[in-house]
Amino acid sequence: MLPADPRALFEIPDEIAYFNCASIGPLPRASREAIEAGAARRAQPWHVTMQNWVDEHEERRALFAGIAGAPADAVALIPSVSYGVAVAARNLAAAPGQQVLLIAEDFPSDVYTWRAFAAEKGCGIVTVARAPGEPWTEAVLARLDARVAVVAVPNVQWTDGALLDLARIGARAREVGAALVVDASQSFGMMRFDLDAVRPDFLVGVGYKWLLGPYGLSYLYADEKYWDGAPLEENWLSRLGSEDFSSLVDYREEYRPGARRYDMGERSALELNGGGLASLRLMHDWGAAAIAERVGALTGRIEAEATRLGFAISSAPVRGPHLLGIELPREAARRAFSLLRERGVYVAFRGNAIRIAAHVYNNDADVDRLVEALAEIA
Repeated sequence: MLPADPRALFEIPDEIAYFNCASIGPLPRASREAIEAGAARRAQPWHVTMQNWVDEHEERRALFAGIAGAPADAVALIPSVSYGVAVAARNLAAAPGQQVLLIAEDFPSDVYTWRAFAAEKGCGIVTVARAPGEPWTEAVLARLDARVAVVAVPNVQWTDGALLDLARIGARAREVGAALVVDASQSFGMMRFDLDAVRPDFLVGVGYKWLLGPYGLSYLYADEKYWDGAPLEENWLSRLGSEDFSSLVDYREEYRPGARRYDMGERSALELNGGGLASLRLMHDWGAAAIAERVGALTGRIEAEATRLGFAISSAPVRGPHLLGIELPREAARRAFSLLRERGVYVAFRGNAIRIAAHVYNNDADVDRLVEALAEIA
C-alpha cells in the first residue's frame, strides 16, 4: 500500500519536478542508506560473511519474481538489459530465411544484439513501424507471420510510453512458433504484468529506472524450458555446492537450479545488494495497481492540459500509465530545454518531443510546475 506522501521517502526538493525516471530513477532514502551500510561493511571486509556472499541476493531474486508472478527459480540476477538479451539470443534459434521482429526506434541495446544474432544465424530482421494514430499492437500483429522466429518487443515504447498488448502478441507468436523476448525495462513494476497471459520465453528488466534501485543490478526471467540452456559465462557461484568454500576446487558440472545458471559473476553485489533489496521491498509493498492508479492520474492530468494547450500526444492512442510523449513545434523545442530547467522541471527530449516519465514521488505541485512551463512554451 502506498503511503499518503510517497515523496517523503525520497530526497527530492520541493522546487524540483523530476519527470525523467525512464532515464534513471532516484534512489529512495532507504536504498541510499542500505548502500552506504554495504559500503561501510566492504571498507572492513572482515565483517563480510558467508550470508553476504551466498544468501542475501536470494531475497532480491525472490522479490523480483514476486512482482513478476514467477517462481524465484525462473529469475537470474544480471548486470544489464544487454546481458539479459544476450542470454536470450544465445539460447534461441533461427534459420536462414526466418526473421527477428523488432519495432522501429527500439532501444539500441536490444537492436544491436539482434543484429548480431541475425548475422550469426543468417536470418533477417523485420522492423515494424506504425502509422500515425495506429496502435503498436496492430502494427506488430500485421507483420507477425510464420517467417518470424523471434519477436523482441517492449511492453511500452521507450521514447513515449506507447503501449503494446503483450498478451495478444504472445498468443500470435505461439501460433506461428516464434519465441517472445520482452524488454520490460520501461514498464516493470509500474504496470501489472500477467505472466500467464503473455508467456514470454525471456523477459528482462533493468533495476535502476522504475524499480528505483542501484545501477548495475538487473533481472532476467527465463521460461522453464530454458533452464538447461547455455549461460554467457561460467562463474563459480552459479555451480551447485559453491557455498562450501572448502570444496571449491572439487569442480562441479552441475549448476544451481533453475535460471540461476544465467546469473552474472559477482552476483552477490556486496556493496549494492542491500540497496536493491530496499527498493524492491518498497515496490513490492506498494503494488503495481496502486502505483499505476496514482501515477496514471498525474499523467492523465498532464495529457489533458497539454492537449488543451494545443500540443499533440505522440504516445496516442494507447499508452502506459507512467509515460507520456508530448510533441513540440520545432521552434518551441529549441527554447523548451532551457525554459524547463529554469523552472526546475526535468524531462527527456526525443527529437521535437518531450518524454514525461512519472513515478510515485511526483505530485500535483510537480504537475502544476510542468503545465505552467508548457503554457510558456506553447
